[in-house]
Amino acid sequence: MGAVLLALLAAAGYGVSDFVGGVAARRVAALRVVLVSYPLSVLLVAAVAPVVGGRVELGSLLWGLAAGATAGLAVWWFYLALATGPMSVVSPLTAVLVAGLPLLFAVARGERPGQLALVGAGLALVAVVLVSREAPSALPFTRRVALLTVGSGVAFAVYFVLLAQVDTGTGLWPLLASRVGAASVVLVAAVVAGQLRAPRGVPLRLALLAGVLDVVANTAFLFAVQGGLLSLVSVITALYPAATVLLAAVVLGERTGRVQQVGMALAAVAVGLIAAQG
Repeated sequence: MGAVLLALLAAAGYGVSDFVGGVAARRVAALRVVLVSYPLSVLLVAAVAPVVGGRVELGSLLWGLAAGATAGLAVWWFYLALATGPMSVVSPLTAVLVAGLPLLFAVARGERPGQLALVGAGLALVAVVLVSREAPSALPFTRRVALLTVGSGVAFAVYFVLLAQVDTGTGLWPLLASRVGAASVVLVAAVVAGQLRAPRGVPLRLALLAGVLDVVANTAFLFAVQGGLLSLVSVITALYPAATVLLAAVVLGERTGRVQQVGMALAAVAVGLIAAQG
């Protein structure tokens, strides 16, 4: 049950962070937002890690660094896909890869969730697709967009898998390495894209908030996967679009379609089944 709650916290953190970052990205380039939020997450984890304690192990640090670099690429490709392709295809395809690939990896490695939990995981995969649906878009799903979409989904999934390899008892030190890796990739991306400047005003404040939420989400996921099965933690965490959709409805007044409402209902049932199994 503890791992399920932490995975839900991770999903909420990722979802709210996406919403906050998305609002900021409507005013400035997305790379300028993460150029602030990612380095801030490095500072926050660096401040908290000594308090949490834990062993400093080279192997876990390397896993964390590799995970962070992968996450940085995933975010970059994901934003490029959203900017140039139809969200109605990009978002659900990315989300189902994020949920499904770690599940398949974990099962292949020998994890055996109970039957009830597997049913819940299956429902969660469906829920991820439904909740992620957006209104139809006139933008074409080109070969480039397809490659960016699949690439980002695979990279996010690899991030989950790599972070799950971190040894227990190492505290937040691997997460610090992860944030350093992600911030480095984003910095390079910003230089390449000519976006090496921080936003100001409201976008800056939103970017700072996104950085705090990023730390909360990644910390929750790290401890969730250390206390539970990757096969289940990953699909619960991948429900993060539900938080984004709910906030868009409440704060921005955006309407949720019937498909999304069904998806959120399925998500609640899925989490209940997985929690009951645990």
